Amino acid sequence: MNVPKLQPGLYESLVTTGLERVLQEHENRLESDLRTIDEADLPHVLSRYVAQQVEDQLKALNTTEQRVEFVNTILAGIRTLPEEGQLSTGHKPRQLMGVARPPLPPPTPPSIPLSDVALLTNASSDPSLGPVITSEMQSADRVDIIMSFIKWSGIRVIHDQLLDLRRRGVPVRVLTTSYMGATEKKALDFLVKNCGAEVHISYDNKTTRLHAKAWIFHRNTGYDTAYIGSSNLSHAAMVDGLEWNVRASRVQTPELVEKFEATFESYWQSPTFEPYDPEADGERLEKALNESSTNKTPTSLLASSLDVRPYPHQAIILDDLQHERQVLDIHKNLVVAATGTGKTVVAALDYRRLCQDTDGPRPRLLFIAHRQEILEQSLRTFRDVLGDGSFGELFSSGYQPTAWDHVFASIQSFSKEEQLSRFAPGHFDVIIIDEFHHGMADSYSRLISHFTEYREFLGLTATPERADGQNIVAHYFGGRIASELRLWTALDNDLLVPFHYFGIADGVDVSDVQFTASGYSVSGLNKLYTGNDARARKIIEATTDIVSNTSTMKALGFCVSVEHAEYMTRVFNEAGIPSEAVTGQTHPSIRTEAIEKLARGELNCLMAVDIFNEGFDLPAIDTILMMRPTQSATIFMQQLGRGLRRSPNKSVLTVLDFVGHQHKNFRFDIKLRALTGQGRKSLQQAAKKGFPFLPAGSQIVLDSVVQEEVVSNLKSQLDMKIGAFLADVHENSSEIERQQGLRLKEYLDRTDRDLSAVYKASAKRTYRGVTGPNSWQQYEAWANTRGSFRPSVAEQLLLERMRSFVHVDDPDRFRGYRRVLNADAVTPELARDPLALMLYYSFWPSGHSEGIEAGLEHLLRADYVRDELDQIIEFQESRSRVVPQPLSGGLDTHPIRSHATYSREELFAGLGVGSLNSEKPGSIREGVKWVPELKTDILLVTLNKSAADYSPSTMYRDYALTETLFHWESQSLTRAESPTGQRYINHERDGSNVVLFVRESKVGEIGTEPYTCLGNARYVSHESEKPMQIVWELERPMPARLFEAAKAVQ
Repeated sequence: MNVPKLQPGLYESLVTTGLERVLQEHENRLESDLRTIDEADLPHVLSRYVAQQVEDQLKALNTTEQRVEFVNTILAGIRTLPEEGQLSTGHKPRQLMGVARPPLPPPTPPSIPLSDVALLTNASSDPSLGPVITSEMQSADRVDIIMSFIKWSGIRVIHDQLLDLRRRGVPVRVLTTSYMGATEKKALDFLVKNCGAEVHISYDNKTTRLHAKAWIFHRNTGYDTAYIGSSNLSHAAMVDGLEWNVRASRVQTPELVEKFEATFESYWQSPTFEPYDPEADGERLEKALNESSTNKTPTSLLASSLDVRPYPHQAIILDDLQHERQVLDIHKNLVVAATGTGKTVVAALDYRRLCQDTDGPRPRLLFIAHRQEILEQSLRTFRDVLGDGSFGELFSSGYQPTAWDHVFASIQSFSKEEQLSRFAPGHFDVIIIDEFHHGMADSYSRLISHFTEYREFLGLTATPERADGQNIVAHYFGGRIASELRLWTALDNDLLVPFHYFGIADGVDVSDVQFTASGYSVSGLNKLYTGNDARARKIIEATTDIVSNTSTMKALGFCVSVEHAEYMTRVFNEAGIPSEAVTGQTHPSIRTEAIEKLARGELNCLMAVDIFNEGFDLPAIDTILMMRPTQSATIFMQQLGRGLRRSPNKSVLTVLDFVGHQHKNFRFDIKLRALTGQGRKSLQQAAKKGFPFLPAGSQIVLDSVVQEEVVSNLKSQLDMKIGAFLADVHENSSEIERQQGLRLKEYLDRTDRDLSAVYKASAKRTYRGVTGPNSWQQYEAWANTRGSFRPSVAEQLLLERMRSFVHVDDPDRFRGYRRVLNADAVTPELARDPLALMLYYSFWPSGHSEGIEAGLEHLLRADYVRDELDQIIEFQESRSRVVPQPLSGGLDTHPIRSHATYSREELFAGLGVGSLNSEKPGSIREGVKWVPELKTDILLVTLNKSAADYSPSTMYRDYALTETLFHWESQSLTRAESPTGQRYINHERDGSNVVLFVRESKVGEIGTEPYTCLGNARYVSHESEKPMQIVWELERPMPARLFEAAKAVQ
């Protein structure tokens, strides 16, 4: 083989003995980046290499006979390949091109060979897409089409072939949209009525997210082909337009075709795309097309006859509310979500669920808002969601209820003492208050204080933080937010405008400025920034370079002090960018006038200090200038949130963050986690690679200096040296805590960290020559120099396993594990207790050398272990949002719960392995396990099988189609007719169970990742074999957060 000449640059070369020799020869001159191939990618990488070597050798051979002999020599070396797999030597090599049942001839092959890939550009040497598509149709057994719009002129090009598909009984599925009114109703009606096609339409005219134009032609022989490109179904695109389309093949590009299938199926199952029946839906389609083409807006939010379903982000909020009420018994809850994300719809869906759970009449409802238009819109929303046009009464200026059962009232009307006195404290079962950040006002306080005997209380707000510093979360909700819509979720669902975030080096060193847990000294920053003309010039230059037009810009600039804001205002005005400073000292009338001038375009920038956190509503803001450092996620998100509202003619929010050399304790990870939703470990790689996985339309761009600063800072936070970590623990301990001990939850809450900051993948840590267990109690004792932590050798070994419990997230284990560790003695009943066995096997995966009872005896004597686990559970109780439910099929007596998260040892032990049989949970390595004693198949799924960020060869094997349908790939040798395959297919008939467990990746920041139990599953269908591709239907819908990660379409 040819060994590559080593030139500096990128490679993906398999290291052969020859290449290894060359690398060794040049090791003093060249630096090599050698990486181990991920196990999941290995088959793909090796087969690609072998294929290339075989092709090169075949080219070098001269005769057909030599080539056939060479191939057979290779095939003979594959011991599992029977003789039938070798090439026939009786004549020249041939290809089977088709098979048919007489008298029918074999199908006509398409104009491009089935195995080939191609790029069609409508060049003179290329066939037009129309004839190519019609040639594919002649041999297709099933056709799927996705088009952003479909016109009759495009249908005409393939008219006869579409009718022929119907004559042959070939199923056709079509996905399209009503966006921009470009689709023609006549075309869709023809597809449904004349061609028998199934058509699903997205009527969402607010966004432009579906631009796909693609076809896939399924063949029962497995030779599927697909076209992906720029051509919509119109005459110009199909015949003579300057369009580019790529032809993919199941043979040559299987990963691409698999992704197409998975994505199409996910769209098809999505409620966003609704089935189209010309008779029932024709009028609705015409209306949607008309509104889209003329930019009209619908006159009502929703049609009352429709079943209103939550968007994914709304489903997450509803899941969280259910957890607070059912699991924690908390019935006074606050939901925080950005304006425009459908908080009122969530409230209405939540109320509908409460109605469904109530026998008898609907619960009495009081909905409070402070503006008439909000009340009217909210009432419409509730009526639409409930499907009841007569639901509810308004109580505001000019409106007076008669029944007083379901009241939508203005706070001004309902908060007066004489009005409140008419009602008993328990008159209303459900109280919902919109814009709850006003909750500290006297009017709201009076109303809330009066109605105290409610069944459910729900506050809604976009900004829980108030400009006056009063904390509504602490005052009314015990410091707990029930659900908070995360930025990246809102962006991913296209609810907010995308952002372009630029990190720009400002050349200022702030590393010596006083820095505490609350941030930098304001006076210290003020001295460095105010009057710093060099920094100001960089800010002006960056703003004029990056912002497309500063004369139309509507910007907010966040400054460190009043003095700094006035200085930057002067700088911007001198640069020809009309600006004004608005601070807490500015008179309200002047502040209001400044905001109005910015809205009118008379100003291009407002310089702000500690305002605009609440009560500011100007969706047109398109630029944010961050001219002071902050590591507070709350403040950062408040500042960013000022510009994320959608507004006409605003396609993106531009964010300029001016970054200097920071103090060693400054944390970039807090800000970037809020911005991206990624963990600390993945952030480090993302920063190096330019943040490739962000919601569509958003991007983060760091200049070289800032990138180096950020990566270095993230590395120091991720790989925090033990000394720095202990110093951080000490700094965040009060004097009393330094003497008596700091609780794990207190430290994590104060520092905005999670358990991965404490528990590392290693079992032990060493500090000043002393080695101790990977334990919070050990770290806290080291940090606060207390010598009272003295575990025995046996207990240290147990403490080294504590990282095995950081995922525990359901009340059964919270209570059960505490109960086991606090037992007085190990009884035979305790030794058979499933929760005790789950705990036992978590410490000893393959069992204790002296048996279960002896192992449990060790645990009961381990005081430090009991305290450590108690502290982990205390933290997890405060963070968990799981709503667990028992399994069905006779498994309800076992402690495994759907939607809870388990280690392998826990889930196997919880389903009888190690107690009902002699196997040990730690000895099971496969991803499938049949437990005959329970007649249960346990299926373990890892969504991202490769450690690489993006590995097409291993994606689209296991994924969610909908919240209840899951596509799963069996083990590689499983056939449909095998005993295992038959058990999967006929499990309902045979009375056996299938339980599905899913995790996102193999390894996380703490080590091996746990699995989330999706619960019982039912066989729906399968395709192919070795492996089988099975679709399971979940008995219980997936948790909304996990569905977002598991679906094929992100």
